[in-house]
Amino acid sequence: MILNGAEILVECLKEQGVDTIFGFPGGAVLNIYDALYKYQEDINHILVSHEQGAAHAADGYARATGKVGVCLATSGPGATNLVTGIATAYMDSIPMVAITGNVTRPLIGRDSFQEVDITGITMPITKHNFMVRDVKELPNIIREAFHIAREGRPGPVLVDIPKDVTAQKDSYERKEPKTVEVSDKYITEQAIEKAVKLINEAERPLIYVGGGIISSGASEEIIEFAEKINSPVSSSLMALGGFPANHRLHTGMIGMHGTKASNLSATKCDLFIAIGARFSDRVISNEAHIANAKIIHIDIDIAEINKNINVDSYIIGDLKEVLKRLIPKVTPKCCDEWLKKVEELQKLSIPQYENSDAITPHYVIEKLNELTEGDAIIATDVGQHQMWIAQYYKFYNPRTFVTSGGLGTMGFGLGAAIGAKAAKPDKKVVCVSGDGSFMMNCNELATAVSADLPVVILVMNNHALGMVHQWQQFFYEERYSHSIIEKKTDFVKLAEAYSAKGLRITSKEEVVDVLKEALNSDVPVVVDCLIEAERKVLPMVAPGAPIDQLICE
Repeated sequence: MILNGAEILVECLKEQGVDTIFGFPGGAVLNIYDALYKYQEDINHILVSHEQGAAHAADGYARATGKVGVCLATSGPGATNLVTGIATAYMDSIPMVAITGNVTRPLIGRDSFQEVDITGITMPITKHNFMVRDVKELPNIIREAFHIAREGRPGPVLVDIPKDVTAQKDSYERKEPKTVEVSDKYITEQAIEKAVKLINEAERPLIYVGGGIISSGASEEIIEFAEKINSPVSSSLMALGGFPANHRLHTGMIGMHGTKASNLSATKCDLFIAIGARFSDRVISNEAHIANAKIIHIDIDIAEINKNINVDSYIIGDLKEVLKRLIPKVTPKCCDEWLKKVEELQKLSIPQYENSDAITPHYVIEKLNELTEGDAIIATDVGQHQMWIAQYYKFYNPRTFVTSGGLGTMGFGLGAAIGAKAAKPDKKVVCVSGDGSFMMNCNELATAVSADLPVVILVMNNHALGMVHQWQQFFYEERYSHSIIEKKTDFVKLAEAYSAKGLRITSKEEVVDVLKEALNSDVPVVVDCLIEAERKVLPMVAPGAPIDQLICE
């Protein structure tokens, strides 16, 4: 059939199983929006308040489902407003396709109105990007973009389409999406046998899992592997939920704000098995902590091997496939003495809270965990509240924790929560934020209300940029330069102005009742939870310090 470029684009999105797009219209994408009007029964378009919110929502949609998230923006400032969201997805290996409009082809390169070289700008933060020069190229480019976003190590792809290409007409023929092949061409028997030898010889193994176990859907295999060799399992921030928090072998998060059990076990193990993790500086700030251990690295991306830390053995490939081949070859272990030692360290990890009448972060989050039974999708912004969630909320299943790990994007949480709720309308979705982060993209409350997406926004309000404030106390001799927030914004009134519900927690006695009301609401809710600015995220490892040198008070 003969269609214009915009209609071909939408047909190709339908081919790829796209049911939701997050976007904001503008001149260069008017033809696309006209096509979306015609296809509104097939694809749900959610109008955001700002293009950055569209990118974060597409990201949240992808994290909650494993499918490719899609966002759409016009040329120039519309396209550049996507950049932070694209970078966020890139750093955390999230599959996303960002579609941007551009000026007509004759005007490209002339500094035309709302023209920008978005492919040049996003080249370092995408797996690949395309500019469509002819409508005949459009179908295959869209198909390839989705394939690239999903294959291997996932990530964002950008497709830039000049306006006149969306008006051109051409024939269209539907095709089935290309199957993503399991990445196993680099999995060699030699690599498997070398890893097996190290595992079988180890007496004190420690598994360190990263976000790759969620991307690959390898959670069940990780559990089987850990149980077979009786190895404790520590998680990066991105891996939370990939290994059940209530499993007997789980030691919790590892790294700068990791548990004592995870961090100290890393200094005492004789084999450190990293699976789907990249040895981030927030995990391995000083490699001296595991200098005495052999290291195995299993990852889909060969570029990560020996990048941040030198290893003794590695296997390149899809984690699920690697573990399927590895598990039958390893010898079952007891590791009784090692597990007893780790169990002692786990007891040290149990926080000793003061008996306080004040509203403490751990109390609020533990009550949130109880009320949701650990079955909600929790999205966060970035800062102290993010680390408190990682420490105190118990994640039992993959794709229930949506957070910006690599880029650390303040303002990510609400947009991501909207995307997660659009993807999983039957799940409770809670965005846990700080007052600094929430102010960055609070305008997306209008999106949540207009799209009828009843998310809960729990603002841990300490009238400070909490993590900045904490670092200034520890490392800058308490010079609190611009980390105290003097804004007089009333978050309850702000919520009501957006036609959401606003609630406030001012005492410990109110926590449970207010959270219950928020969770049971059928409209978006902002909960302004007042906490003290002096509350810290502990334990903490100072930047560059060995992982076992924990600041605990």
